[in-house]
Amino acid sequence: MKSIKFILAGMVFGIVMTKSEAVSWYRIQEMFRFHSFHMYGIICTAVILGVISVLIIKKFKFKDIGGSAILFKDKDRSYKKYIFGGIIFGLGWALSGACPGPMFVNLGNGYPVVGIVILGALLGTYLYGVFQKKLPH
Repeated sequence: MKSIKFILAGMVFGIVMTKSEAVSWYRIQEMFRFHSFHMYGIICTAVILGVISVLIIKKFKFKDIGGSAILFKDKDRSYKKYIFGGIIFGLGWALSGACPGPMFVNLGNGYPVVGIVILGALLGTYLYGVFQKKLPH
């Protein structure tokens, strides 16, 4: 019963993603071809809301579900790993037409073929765990 709020949040997330067309392969293709501002507008809105949320969390010292303080690490100044990771993420996004959130929303919307993309994402996450100590962090 405690997790009902998370189920409801997931349902709202899925509805918002579907209604905003952020899960549409066509919209994602438009974005990567620079044919439409639609997805860039959604991403910019998400970034702005994220910044506002972090500021609110810091100002009011919110705690996590376990009652612990939410802490933010100092910025890492080495951008090379972020550029490399971003390229890999972007290639996967462009090739599959989905990033992690929309993958599960599309599965919930009744597109079982996205299961292949989810398996690929899980495999990539597993491989990262296997090779994590050998990667430049």
